Amino acid sequence: VVLAECDEEAGREAEAELRAAGKEVWWQPTDVSREEDVARLFAEVERRCGRLDILVNNAGISRFTPLEDLTLAEWNRVLAVNLTGTLLCSQHAAPLMKASGGGSIINIASTRALMSEPGSEAYAASKGGVLALTHALAISLGPYGIRVNAISPGWIETARWKKKRLRHEPEHTEADRAQHPVGRVGDPMDIARACLFLATEREGFITGQNLVIDGGMTVKMIYV
Repeated sequence: VVLAECDEEAGREAEAELRAAGKEVWWQPTDVSREEDVARLFAEVERRCGRLDILVNNAGISRFTPLEDLTLAEWNRVLAVNLTGTLLCSQHAAPLMKASGGGSIINIASTRALMSEPGSEAYAASKGGVLALTHALAISLGPYGIRVNAISPGWIETARWKKKRLRHEPEHTEADRAQHPVGRVGDPMDIARACLFLATEREGFITGQNLVIDGGMTVKMIYV
């Protein structure tokens, strides 16, 4: 497993924790919005592994700013990481997957591509773009045996999964839980299991799709 991460502290911690658990993994410093970083990442993958089977485009940033305060620089940065980064990684992964006879690309979008709160213009637009990019890539790469799908997480609690100095125990109210028909807030493993499902060759008939994983939150009508 290759971890592409621009935060050195987070990258080294994740690499160390996984290696301690017996996993074969390395961290590659990468800012996915910079093509030179992305090119270096996949060149290193080819050098070390000789092939690439699965790409999870999970890098993303979220910034919520009132519309009148949203600067062009902030807008561009969010789209550069969330949308352009997904394109660049897919673009550079494709030749390796073609050479290996196929593969699976999994793009992490968001339910905010489908619904919004105030001040979410940049993030919502970037994730909506990821959904459109997903079905476009699925058509372009399908003839090479490469499947491309998206996962749209809802409320996923990451407090226990941050780098060590930022980790903390989350606190959820009964109202938080009640927003979800399953009765709880999501966990990163809910998304990880879905990635494994889409990655396996057994699911070779699924491509160009968006899998919403949100505990039913987006289908529940809420009256105020």
